[in-house]
Amino acid sequence: MKIGVIMGGFSSEREVSLQTGQEMIRHLDRSRYEVVPLVIDRRSDFIAQVQQAGIDIALLALHGQYGEDGTVQGALETLGIPYTGSGVLASSLCMNKQLTKLLLRAAGVPTPAGLCWKGMDDYDPQAVEQLGYPVMVKPNTGGSSIGIGLVHNEKELLPAVQECCCLDQAILIEPYLQGTELTCSIVDGELMPMIGICSAHSEWFDYQAKYEAGGAEESVIQLPPVIEQRVREAALTSYQLLQCKVYARVDIILCQDVPYVLEVNTLPGMTATSLLPKSAAAAGMTFSQLLDRIIASSLQERKQEWGMEQYV
Repeated sequence: MKIGVIMGGFSSEREVSLQTGQEMIRHLDRSRYEVVPLVIDRRSDFIAQVQQAGIDIALLALHGQYGEDGTVQGALETLGIPYTGSGVLASSLCMNKQLTKLLLRAAGVPTPAGLCWKGMDDYDPQAVEQLGYPVMVKPNTGGSSIGIGLVHNEKELLPAVQECCCLDQAILIEPYLQGTELTCSIVDGELMPMIGICSAHSEWFDYQAKYEAGGAEESVIQLPPVIEQRVREAALTSYQLLQCKVYARVDIILCQDVPYVLEVNTLPGMTATSLLPKSAAAAGMTFSQLLDRIIASSLQERKQEWGMEQYV
């Protein structure tokens, strides 16, 4: 089977995407797959690159806009090329944190309250004062904690909002919830062992904590049965409600025994320090086995969606 590992792209997460792609390439079983790295540098070249490669399936290592937001998925569907992970709708929904939160809240899943500003014209320090400091300021789209800031007072608010607005037209402002940070990896609708996160040098799980060696302590966490069930229900309900397929990662903060869903990642990082492979390893699955499962499940998912009998 000829697999194209699609990575790079043009989002703020390009470097993380390249790391994910290289790690995937390193662990793909060469006895089963012919691996073709496809580094995307320009939007206009994407379709030609994929067509010329003659791949059987696209293994998506993209993160951020034009990669994780449904656009690449839609282009591949138009070309009739199977791809890994969730479809267009789930990818688009989960990329938009505000839409995700609205759907979760309507379904009764706890998620932080807050404000959504469409740009600097909505800037209103008084509204944030009423929300109460400290707050998290984050781009409505994007990931890897890029552009996110912890703001303790009004003096810090403006530069944090300006930085966010450089990355996204819409930004979210949410109360800073102190608690236990958790990540729940889901593969084929099955919840993998939950990972608890303790950042080594920061108040929250920022970019350095995520990607620098020793930036955070990440280990399987044991919760009291009642609390574990709440977390499980929040994660699986989010996955199902947003119509995620094959695999995803649900990020949660456990505050006063309430699991607040922060976001759902349809193409979670697969770097050497990423959480999904760690969770899979805790379930007894090697990185190579995880990739095998993602590929096989994705082919089955596309077959069901498209009626592609040749991929049974």
